[in-house]
Amino acid sequence: MEKMVFNPGPTALPDEVLSKAKAGLGKETYEGLSLLELSHRSTEYQAIHDNAKQALRRFLNIPATHEVLLLQGGASLQFTMAPMNLLRTFTCGYHIVTGSWSKKAYSESKKIGTTHMLTSSEDAKFSYIPKATDWHSTQLDPDGYVHITSNNTIYGTQWQNFEQLPSLPLVVDMSSDIGTRPIPWEKVALAYAGAQKNLGASGVTAVFIRKDLLSRDSSDLPAMLDYKTHAEKGSLFNTPPTFNIYVLGLMVDWMIEQGGMDEFQKRSEQKSQLLYELIDDSDGFYTGHAKSSSRSQMNVTFQLPDEQLNKRFLESAKQSGFVGLSGHRSIGGCRASLYNGITLEACEKLVEFLASFRRTHTK
Repeated sequence: MEKMVFNPGPTALPDEVLSKAKAGLGKETYEGLSLLELSHRSTEYQAIHDNAKQALRRFLNIPATHEVLLLQGGASLQFTMAPMNLLRTFTCGYHIVTGSWSKKAYSESKKIGTTHMLTSSEDAKFSYIPKATDWHSTQLDPDGYVHITSNNTIYGTQWQNFEQLPSLPLVVDMSSDIGTRPIPWEKVALAYAGAQKNLGASGVTAVFIRKDLLSRDSSDLPAMLDYKTHAEKGSLFNTPPTFNIYVLGLMVDWMIEQGGMDEFQKRSEQKSQLLYELIDDSDGFYTGHAKSSSRSQMNVTFQLPDEQLNKRFLESAKQSGFVGLSGHRSIGGCRASLYNGITLEACEKLVEFLASFRRTHTK
């Protein structure tokens, strides 16, 4: 039975990327060595490393003003690393809390330095993205920054754009929607993203930081937690996750070959529209968690009329080859994650399944 993967991460990778990744494991590719056996100081690996960074620059249209780092520790380490580095330059960090991950980022930042919650949508179970009216009366320090999580995997909400945000430098956790729409780099001081959703396999975190933020003295910071350390060493200060970086390069190259950012923005809109139209036209059989104005194109969260039907739906979906549709334990229900490796065809089959299940279970 064909498996269609809708995991929230790690998620599906294209067959072309998997085939090339598999080839890299063989000993015939690098003169008798597997990629897993290459030294990270070798010229062969340096070419892989450089390709991944250059591909990211091309695909994401990253300007020369920003450094590209390939680190470890996931976005969760960035919750600490970002304030540890940035609160030396900025006087404070303002956080907009729109889900579990942004809440964790806020909590970690408070341990490091001056941190304020600008606003939160927790009052409605993180079902919406706050609007400017929620903070417009707040007096902001002009030397601060604003941290947001651009897409919320658990609750299925997403910042529709960054225009309404305060005119302060942005720090953005883009782990679950990077590579699906253009990034306003002129507004971004720092962005970071775990690779396992849109950029490749788990184990590597892409970090993009304004180069001017690397010029301050950081000699008292732990070396591994200092962006300057990694920038000066080209993300090779310590042994990097070589295979994961190889896969990242393959995935980004594939996305460029497929048409680049414009193409994947279009695909994201098409895939999510299919599911939301089905949900909206189901006469309440399927109900979304997120308010329509805040819906995510990456994670479609929904509930069935009762818990018994939710359970039956998930069991039937699994038997039909659909993987990873369970909602997060904090809100339950169901969730379909539509990252860049998920095909339009898989989404069409999922919509057909949802429609069939509804017909079968509607009295």
